[in-house]
Amino acid sequence: MRPLLLALAPILVGAATPALAQANPQIDYPAFQALTASVAPERATRLIGFGAFMAEAAKPGALLLDARSKDAFQRGHIKGAVNLPLTDFTAESLAAVVGADPGRPILIYCNNNFSNHKNPVPLKSAPLALNIQTFINLVGYGYPNVRELADVVDFNDPKVEWVTG
Repeated sequence: MRPLLLALAPILVGAATPALAQANPQIDYPAFQALTASVAPERATRLIGFGAFMAEAAKPGALLLDARSKDAFQRGHIKGAVNLPLTDFTAESLAAVVGADPGRPILIYCNNNFSNHKNPVPLKSAPLALNIQTFINLVGYGYPNVRELADVVDFNDPKVEWVTG
């Protein structure tokens, strides 16, 4: 009997998964998948090199957003960046940081944009890089004008203007 149950387990678990996935109306994985798929082509056009990234960040009205943890931000960040951890994203918190104009240019970066691979920017798993979730969340919350740093840079490079403490 036990071998039969083991053989049927993937089928039984698979059959239960859709019901479980819909059990909480405040969690919508299929909508997340659809959002991710719709954002992917747009994101590919929003990746910009370091020089362009810093030039855009210097423009009036642009927001340089660091969505890493408060701790990581305090240990070091690009000069001029504002911190709102991804875990704190809500419609209200984003509106408070971004302001009244949802079309405001927002520039994002994460640990994986740095070659140092040590605190405050330890390398994350590439498929789980914070830029991906941050981009998806910003667009999902209605902020279409997001640009993402495409390059890998050394935070010790003087052009980065890294702030610690």
